[in-house]
Amino acid sequence: MAEKRDYYEVMGVPKNATDAEIKKAYRKLAKKYHPDLNPGDKTAEAKFKEVNEAYEVLSDKDKRARYDQFGHAGVDPNFGGGTGGSPFTGDFDFGDIFDSFFGGGFGGFGRRTANPNAPRRGSDIQAVVNISFEEAAKGCKKTVSFEKVDTCSDCRGSGAQKGTSAKTCPNCNGTGQVRISQRTPFGMVQTSRTCDRCHGNGKVIDNPCKTCGGTGKVHKQKTIEINIPAGIDNEQVLNVSNQGNSGTNGGLSGDLHVFVNVRPHPIFERRGNDVWCEVPITFTQAALGDEIVVPTIDGRVSYQVREGTQPGDVFKLKSKGIPRIGGHGRGDQFVRVTIEVPKNLTAKQKEILKEFDSVAEEKNYQKRKTFVDRIKSMFGE
Repeated sequence: MAEKRDYYEVMGVPKNATDAEIKKAYRKLAKKYHPDLNPGDKTAEAKFKEVNEAYEVLSDKDKRARYDQFGHAGVDPNFGGGTGGSPFTGDFDFGDIFDSFFGGGFGGFGRRTANPNAPRRGSDIQAVVNISFEEAAKGCKKTVSFEKVDTCSDCRGSGAQKGTSAKTCPNCNGTGQVRISQRTPFGMVQTSRTCDRCHGNGKVIDNPCKTCGGTGKVHKQKTIEINIPAGIDNEQVLNVSNQGNSGTNGGLSGDLHVFVNVRPHPIFERRGNDVWCEVPITFTQAALGDEIVVPTIDGRVSYQVREGTQPGDVFKLKSKGIPRIGGHGRGDQFVRVTIEVPKNLTAKQKEILKEFDSVAEEKNYQKRKTFVDRIKSMFGE
């Protein structure tokens, strides 16, 4: 089996990364390797699973602390790390040591075994939705398809066949843990291990449900409609509560994280809540001024280009940008002017331009005049 990579290396964050930095890295990587964006790519699928495994540990305060102290062994159930004990001692219970030495006088010192039948929240899942630039700007409704783990409808999550029920495990009496006494140089020491018969569930099923195989869970394909708010940006994540994997023992379902992918626009570019675009005009329009048509996300608008407009000049259309999420106004649209030099001129057109150039004066070309004066100054002319 290949050796696991360091979880911090997988996430691309330093070991002192904050929870926010870890979450940001997870969102970026989960989207990059998500199966919906990499259909049939086994490498991306493996990366996606690796990122989710790393995030599950580093996003949990207790698991991260054990991982920082003991590495992968600290969070590997096979080493006992998944239940909070030292990974090298098989769920070593210091309370049990004091009990064996002092007759139970330190019984409250040790770790308490979690109730295997307590409600547990389901895990979160991810999906990706692709939308257009206009849909991101104005908001829309989209259907999202995803696979989730759901409670089996036949056995209602019990795992037992209809008409039967799970029974308390006789090996551990429903605790999910069994105690083992071991002779050591320090005397008899009791340790706790996961029950082999019920695998820590505290219950055994004699007649498993045929639909779910006794797990109480089934994989389902689900499609829902979600509202995408106006102003959503590329790579933002929408959280849909209770649409993740179902919980255990009546626990709440996890959430669905929807990664939003906004397709690029052929004309517009988004910068924050502002929209930028370039509009080409003719030499004559720039020189004399003219009314031009400018595209916006709301449709076409007219704009009066001033006389003497220069290449690269920018004008602003107020409140024609992207709506701010929450309805607090809109950004602006900025239009950069490009002046197109005519090509493929006829003889007559060339003649007219030459005639114009012959009557043009220095004041008609201020930038050229300033440039010539600087050259003369440079060479002492």
